[in-house]
Amino acid sequence: MTQDLPPDAFAKFDPDPDPIFYARPRFVTHIDDAAIAAVTDLYRQIVPAGGVVLDLMSSWVSHLPDEVSYAGVIGHGLNAAELAANPRLTRSFVQDLNAEPGLPLHTACADAALICVSVQYLQKPVEVLSEVARVLRPGAPALISFSNRCFPTKAVAVWNALDHEGHAQLVSLYLRQAGFARIEGHVLKPEGRSGDPLTAVVGWTAAA
Repeated sequence: MTQDLPPDAFAKFDPDPDPIFYARPRFVTHIDDAAIAAVTDLYRQIVPAGGVVLDLMSSWVSHLPDEVSYAGVIGHGLNAAELAANPRLTRSFVQDLNAEPGLPLHTACADAALICVSVQYLQKPVEVLSEVARVLRPGAPALISFSNRCFPTKAVAVWNALDHEGHAQLVSLYLRQAGFARIEGHVLKPEGRSGDPLTAVVGWTAAA
Protein backbone atom coordinates (compact mmCIF):
# COMPACT_ATOMS: atom_id res chain seq x y z
CA MET A 1 0.00 0.00 0.00
CA THR A 2 1.37 3.44 -0.85
CA GLN A 3 0.40 4.64 2.63
CA ASP A 4 2.74 1.98 4.05
CA LEU A 5 5.74 3.37 2.17
CA PRO A 6 8.26 5.52 4.09
CA PRO A 7 7.25 9.18 4.50
CA ASP A 8 9.93 10.28 2.05
CA ALA A 9 8.96 7.81 -0.69
CA PHE A 10 7.43 10.61 -2.75
CA ALA A 11 10.08 13.21 -2.00
CA LYS A 12 12.22 14.62 -4.79
CA PHE A 13 15.91 15.45 -4.84
CA ASP A 14 14.91 18.83 -6.29
CA PRO A 15 12.19 20.07 -3.91
CA ASP A 16 11.39 23.25 -5.85
CA PRO A 17 7.83 23.43 -7.25
CA ASP A 18 7.59 21.65 -10.59
CA PRO A 19 6.33 24.71 -12.52
CA ILE A 20 9.77 26.27 -12.01
CA PHE A 21 11.52 23.30 -13.63
CA TYR A 22 9.10 23.19 -16.55
CA ALA A 23 8.87 26.96 -17.12
CA ARG A 24 11.09 26.73 -20.20
CA PRO A 25 9.51 24.77 -23.08
CA ARG A 26 11.34 21.64 -24.22
CA PHE A 27 10.49 20.84 -27.82
CA VAL A 28 12.12 17.41 -27.69
CA THR A 29 10.90 13.84 -27.40
CA HIS A 30 11.86 11.87 -24.31
CA ILE A 31 11.97 8.40 -25.85
CA ASP A 32 13.45 7.20 -29.14
CA ASP A 33 11.56 6.70 -32.40
CA ALA A 34 11.05 2.96 -31.92
CA ALA A 35 9.58 3.48 -28.46
CA ILE A 36 7.31 6.23 -29.82
CA ALA A 37 6.12 3.86 -32.57
CA ALA A 38 5.42 1.19 -29.94
CA VAL A 39 3.29 3.45 -27.75
CA THR A 40 1.47 4.80 -30.81
CA ASP A 41 0.61 1.24 -31.83
CA LEU A 42 -0.75 0.55 -28.34
CA TYR A 43 -2.93 3.66 -28.61
CA ARG A 44 -4.10 2.45 -32.01
CA GLN A 45 -5.22 -0.84 -30.45
CA ILE A 46 -6.84 0.42 -27.25
CA VAL A 47 -7.87 4.09 -27.48
CA PRO A 48 -11.33 4.20 -29.10
CA ALA A 49 -11.51 6.08 -32.39
CA GLY A 50 -14.00 8.92 -32.28
CA GLY A 51 -13.80 9.18 -28.49
CA VAL A 52 -12.69 11.92 -26.13
CA VAL A 53 -9.10 11.45 -24.96
CA LEU A 54 -7.45 12.98 -21.89
CA ASP A 55 -3.70 13.36 -22.49
CA LEU A 56 -2.39 13.97 -18.99
CA MET A 57 1.12 15.36 -18.40
CA SER A 58 1.35 16.02 -22.12
CA SER A 59 3.70 18.19 -24.17
CA TRP A 60 3.99 19.34 -27.80
CA VAL A 61 3.37 15.78 -29.07
CA SER A 62 0.79 13.20 -28.01
CA HIS A 63 1.97 10.13 -29.98
CA LEU A 64 -1.61 9.35 -31.06
CA PRO A 65 -1.86 7.67 -34.48
CA ASP A 66 -2.12 10.23 -37.27
CA GLU A 67 -4.75 8.32 -39.21
CA VAL A 68 -7.25 8.09 -36.31
CA SER A 69 -9.71 10.88 -35.54
CA TYR A 70 -11.07 11.66 -32.08
CA ALA A 71 -14.01 13.74 -30.90
CA GLY A 72 -11.59 15.71 -28.74
CA VAL A 73 -8.16 15.50 -27.15
CA ILE A 74 -7.84 17.33 -23.84
CA GLY A 75 -4.23 18.09 -23.03
CA HIS A 76 -2.77 18.83 -19.61
CA GLY A 77 0.76 19.89 -18.78
CA LEU A 78 2.97 22.40 -17.02
CA ASN A 79 4.07 24.45 -20.01
CA ALA A 80 1.50 26.42 -21.99
CA ALA A 81 3.81 26.89 -24.98
CA GLU A 82 4.30 23.14 -25.38
CA LEU A 83 0.57 22.49 -25.19
CA ALA A 84 -0.16 25.26 -27.68
CA ALA A 85 2.23 23.66 -30.17
CA ASN A 86 0.55 20.23 -29.95
CA PRO A 87 -1.60 19.83 -33.11
CA ARG A 88 -3.69 16.97 -31.68
CA LEU A 89 -5.09 18.91 -28.74
CA THR A 90 -8.55 20.45 -29.06
CA ARG A 91 -8.29 22.09 -25.63
CA SER A 92 -5.72 22.20 -22.85
CA PHE A 93 -5.06 23.37 -19.31
CA VAL A 94 -1.97 24.00 -17.19
CA GLN A 95 -1.97 22.63 -13.64
CA ASP A 96 0.56 21.37 -11.09
CA LEU A 97 -0.94 18.01 -10.11
CA ASN A 98 1.50 17.68 -7.21
CA ALA A 99 -0.03 20.80 -5.68
CA GLU A 100 -3.64 20.19 -6.80
CA PRO A 101 -4.53 16.65 -7.94
CA GLY A 102 -8.17 17.45 -8.67
CA LEU A 103 -8.98 17.67 -12.37
CA PRO A 104 -11.19 20.52 -13.68
CA LEU A 105 -13.25 18.11 -15.78
CA HIS A 106 -16.75 16.70 -15.58
CA THR A 107 -17.35 13.17 -14.30
CA ALA A 108 -17.52 10.48 -17.01
CA CYS A 109 -16.52 12.84 -19.81
CA ALA A 110 -13.61 10.92 -21.39
CA ASP A 111 -13.24 7.62 -23.23
CA ALA A 112 -9.51 7.10 -22.53
CA ALA A 113 -6.69 8.69 -20.56
CA LEU A 114 -2.97 8.70 -21.38
CA ILE A 115 0.14 9.32 -19.28
CA CYS A 116 3.27 8.85 -21.37
CA VAL A 117 6.69 8.67 -19.65
CA SER A 118 5.62 11.04 -16.86
CA VAL A 119 4.02 8.99 -14.07
CA GLN A 120 7.35 9.00 -12.18
CA TYR A 121 6.91 12.69 -11.34
CA LEU A 122 3.60 12.32 -9.47
CA GLN A 123 3.85 12.85 -5.72
CA LYS A 124 0.15 12.09 -5.18
CA PRO A 125 -0.32 9.32 -7.76
CA VAL A 126 -3.31 7.60 -6.21
CA GLU A 127 -5.18 10.88 -5.78
CA VAL A 128 -4.47 11.86 -9.39
CA LEU A 129 -5.45 8.46 -10.77
CA SER A 130 -8.60 8.43 -8.65
CA GLU A 131 -9.51 11.66 -10.44
CA VAL A 132 -8.68 10.02 -13.77
CA ALA A 133 -11.04 7.17 -12.88
CA ARG A 134 -13.73 9.73 -12.07
CA VAL A 135 -13.52 11.51 -15.42
CA LEU A 136 -13.42 8.29 -17.45
CA ARG A 137 -16.60 6.67 -18.64
CA PRO A 138 -17.46 3.13 -17.46
CA GLY A 139 -15.22 0.51 -19.05
CA ALA A 140 -12.69 3.08 -20.28
CA PRO A 141 -8.88 2.61 -20.20
CA ALA A 142 -6.08 4.63 -18.62
CA LEU A 143 -2.82 3.88 -20.43
CA ILE A 144 0.37 4.63 -18.47
CA SER A 145 3.64 4.07 -20.34
CA PHE A 146 7.18 4.48 -19.03
CA SER A 147 10.80 3.86 -19.96
CA ASN A 148 14.05 3.97 -17.99
CA ARG A 149 14.62 7.60 -18.91
CA CYS A 150 13.51 10.54 -16.79
CA PHE A 151 14.66 13.69 -15.03
CA PRO A 152 15.96 11.90 -11.90
CA THR A 153 15.98 15.01 -9.72
CA LYS A 154 12.24 15.45 -10.35
CA ALA A 155 11.23 11.77 -10.13
CA VAL A 156 9.98 10.62 -6.74
CA ALA A 157 12.37 8.69 -4.51
CA VAL A 158 10.52 5.37 -4.72
CA TRP A 159 10.72 5.47 -8.53
CA ASN A 160 14.46 6.12 -8.46
CA ALA A 161 14.91 3.20 -6.07
CA LEU A 162 13.18 0.60 -8.29
CA ASP A 163 14.12 -1.22 -11.48
CA HIS A 164 11.93 -1.45 -14.58
CA GLU A 165 9.95 -4.44 -13.27
CA GLY A 166 9.48 -2.64 -9.98
CA HIS A 167 8.13 0.38 -11.85
CA ALA A 168 5.46 -1.81 -13.47
CA GLN A 169 4.46 -3.22 -10.09
CA LEU A 170 4.32 0.26 -8.59
CA VAL A 171 2.11 1.64 -11.37
CA SER A 172 -0.18 -1.37 -11.04
CA LEU A 173 -0.43 -0.63 -7.31
CA TYR A 174 -1.33 2.99 -8.02
CA LEU A 175 -4.11 1.94 -10.39
CA ARG A 176 -5.45 -0.71 -8.04
CA GLN A 177 -5.62 1.74 -5.14
CA ALA A 178 -7.26 4.33 -7.39
CA GLY A 179 -10.14 1.91 -7.96
CA PHE A 180 -9.52 0.58 -11.46
CA ALA A 181 -11.36 -2.69 -11.92
CA ARG A 182 -8.94 -4.47 -14.26
CA ILE A 183 -5.22 -3.96 -14.78
CA GLU A 184 -2.96 -5.42 -17.45
CA GLY A 185 0.69 -4.96 -18.37
CA HIS A 186 2.23 -4.66 -21.84
CA VAL A 187 5.96 -4.98 -22.51
CA LEU A 188 6.18 -2.85 -25.64
CA LYS A 189 9.98 -2.88 -25.96
CA PRO A 190 11.89 -5.29 -23.69
CA GLU A 191 14.98 -4.30 -21.77
CA GLY A 192 18.29 -5.55 -23.12
CA ARG A 193 17.64 -4.63 -26.73
CA SER A 194 18.93 -1.56 -28.52
CA GLY A 195 17.15 1.69 -27.80
CA ASP A 196 14.77 2.65 -25.03
CA PRO A 197 12.76 -0.05 -23.24
CA LEU A 198 9.08 0.71 -22.90
CA THR A 199 6.36 -0.81 -20.75
CA ALA A 200 2.71 0.16 -20.36
CA VAL A 201 0.26 -0.62 -17.61
CA VAL A 202 -3.39 -0.22 -18.54
CA GLY A 203 -6.18 0.16 -15.99
CA TRP A 204 -9.85 -0.17 -16.94
CA THR A 205 -12.70 1.41 -15.06
CA ALA A 206 -15.57 -0.83 -14.03
CA ALA A 207 -18.20 -1.42 -16.70
CA ALA A 208 -21.64 0.09 -16.17
